[in-house]
Amino acid sequence: MELDNGRDRPLASRHLLGLEGMSGTEITHILDAAEALKEILDRPIKKVPTLRGVTVVNLFFEASTRTRISFELAEKRLSADLVNFSKTGSSVSKGETLLDTARNIEAMRVEVVVIRHQSAGAPGFLAQRLNSVVINAGDGFHEHPTQGLLDLLTLRQKFGELKGLKVAVIGDISHSRVAMSNLYGLKALGAEVMLCGPPTLMPRGVESLGAKVCHNVDQALAWADALNVLRLQLERQHSALLPSLREYHQTFGITRRRLEKAGRVPVILHPGPINRGVEIESAVADGNESVILDQVTNGVAVRMAVLVLLSTPEVALKGE
Repeated sequence: MELDNGRDRPLASRHLLGLEGMSGTEITHILDAAEALKEILDRPIKKVPTLRGVTVVNLFFEASTRTRISFELAEKRLSADLVNFSKTGSSVSKGETLLDTARNIEAMRVEVVVIRHQSAGAPGFLAQRLNSVVINAGDGFHEHPTQGLLDLLTLRQKFGELKGLKVAVIGDISHSRVAMSNLYGLKALGAEVMLCGPPTLMPRGVESLGAKVCHNVDQALAWADALNVLRLQLERQHSALLPSLREYHQTFGITRRRLEKAGRVPVILHPGPINRGVEIESAVADGNESVILDQVTNGVAVRMAVLVLLSTPEVALKGE
């Protein structure tokens, strides 16, 4: 394993709040670190002492499976001391504020706070008020930066070079923090991005961020080298934005028949959880073109990299 976090390639911020404004150099630095650390996951003993003595708290105010387990595994692989927090059964249910919760945890000498919250801006709010490093594990409709990074790593492993790559993000763009992190990250690395979905699920003015916009999934299929298929987030929709799930599947669902009609097979990504038979059918999600399980593995490596680079910025690992 080679991980050189030299002073000539620092990250501009001591927190990871989003990929917006991050340079291609910074993102590449994180991806390179993830590639180096991924080797640990294939060892017989999947553990190194890199973060021994560093305490990380996982503050999850929203339900999560992949992200939470991925962060926990990353922390354990690096020998960090971890504390898990969930809203249910905590003092938050008694009326305690987010800031009071975080300050009480920090008073216990926690170095890193990983937070997932339903409100956009919650990680930034904490970063301005705590001495701990803050890592955004998803906030409202804002961003999900580590998901964006693991998607970038998966694409880089598949294609080698991201510059000029054509990536279509399909589905519920308005309610997706994954879409925004993908857009910012892909653009920073020189890829072309198309956002495709129903007009009712497309945020206004998104073209100003440098993305192509379309409302025809077959057009996106004809254009793209890779598709990132988003989950339809019904729990975040507060009005009837679609006639029915069946119609959505017929119009925007990624199916084997639709791919065959397009005459080309793009690489298929999905951030999970998958609504099979809604945004994507099982034959595609489980097909040879799918890299969904590669994304899951890369998620652990990316989160290891972020934890190392932010919590121990002076570290230099050489074949540990």
